[in-house]
Amino acid sequence: MPIIKLETKIIAPQEVVFDLARSIDLHQLSAADTNEEAIAGKKTGLLDLGEEVTWRAKHFGIYQKLTSKMVAIEFPHFFVDEMTKGIFKSFTHRHEFIQHGNVTTMKDIFRYRAPLGPIGNIADTLFLKAYMTRFLIKRNLVIKQFSEMDHDKLANNL
Repeated sequence: MPIIKLETKIIAPQEVVFDLARSIDLHQLSAADTNEEAIAGKKTGLLDLGEEVTWRAKHFGIYQKLTSKMVAIEFPHFFVDEMTKGIFKSFTHRHEFIQHGNVTTMKDIFRYRAPLGPIGNIADTLFLKAYMTRFLIKRNLVIKQFSEMDHDKLANNL
């Protein structure tokens, strides 16, 4: 099972970073290039334990739907979301938040299985893992930018 591990250092309180990482609205903003939007389940606000969201987005020139569910949460330390329906054979995304002084380290551990068996494994090696890594890095940069904003300005932007 492929694993993508990322760490992003953010100068902001752990609670702020945690909430922005589970914001449906901010996720849509970070994925604007793929026209990603929440179309079913919870469509706005913060995803919480047991809640699902169905996303519709254009990846590799094809519109796809993916439903994920928040399966574990411990505010403000970690949360885990899992795909319940979608193109992947499976995925689990663990988000961890560790504060040291005024810096929060946001860790992503994204485990997935590509669809289509052996063909999917080849696609993963050729381009899927790199594509997903870029997607997560871009998302994390948006979370970082919003987390490090002046909080009055942040409230006006969400």
